[in-house]
Amino acid sequence: MVLEQLPLEDASRGNGSALMLLRGSAVRPVRRRALSGRVLGRVVVLAAAVMLSACASFDLFSKEEQPPDEPADKLYNNAVFLLNEEKSYKEAAKKFEEVDRQHPYSEWARKALIMSAYAYYAGRQYDDCIAAAKRYISLHPASAEAAYAQYLIGSSYFDQIPDVTRDQTRTERAMAALEEVTRKFPNTEYAVSARRKVEIGRDNLAAKEMDIGRANLTKKNFIGAINRFKVVVTQYQTTRHVEEALMRLTECYMALGILPEAQTAAAVLGHNFPDSPWYQDAYTLVRTGGGEPKEQEGHWITKAFKKVGLG
Repeated sequence: MVLEQLPLEDASRGNGSALMLLRGSAVRPVRRRALSGRVLGRVVVLAAAVMLSACASFDLFSKEEQPPDEPADKLYNNAVFLLNEEKSYKEAAKKFEEVDRQHPYSEWARKALIMSAYAYYAGRQYDDCIAAAKRYISLHPASAEAAYAQYLIGSSYFDQIPDVTRDQTRTERAMAALEEVTRKFPNTEYAVSARRKVEIGRDNLAAKEMDIGRANLTKKNFIGAINRFKVVVTQYQTTRHVEEALMRLTECYMALGILPEAQTAAAVLGHNFPDSPWYQDAYTLVRTGGGEPKEQEGHWITKAFKKVGLG
């Protein structure tokens, strides 16, 4: 994304006065009442002065705590400087958000919101990036940058894809968000990158199924293993794991003594990947059981490959 920097363009507090009321020792009753009235008047006047002074001081304090808004372009360009020159991604994101806070209805605010999402992404603060990008899409769904905002959401999930031995929820979220880019914005530059990342995500999900399937196979839980390898064959035929999945299906079916199923798995493997070393293993297994690779008409494995134009 190309970032272009645009051209830029003592209060004193009053001291409180101490009030002292002195009592006379020999004062006649009438004089006491007159003196008390004058003192009372002074007290009222001074109390009002103190209150006004306190209010003025509080007002000055409030103004000090809330500085006047800065021009939107100045805030924006300061954020760009923090992002590009200082590489202070979090500080840049906060500065972009300040543009939106101080000038919410300006064109600068719209630009600053998508830039804050990018700054968070660059700083690997993925949850903040996702939140900012989603807010941008909700406010500006038809803008030119909406595709990029959606791409940032998918990329944030994608960059957190874990090892295949761990839960793949983020992989699924990444694929869903990236497929949204290819569906809504198919002719953008982001759609090309999104498709590549979707394929990587699919490969990761297939690898997860294979990992569980192998574990079941090791434990001789052949039905559990078949179910996992079946997912790879039916949903992830275009990944690099499908060849092994077909061979493992051959292995499971042979272990269960179901020769026709093993023959079909080996035949589909040989038909689509004749030079694969996995086919050599599958072929040997079927021959050891007294059979030859042979497809059954209408078998689910054959249908799975014909569905995507293979076989």
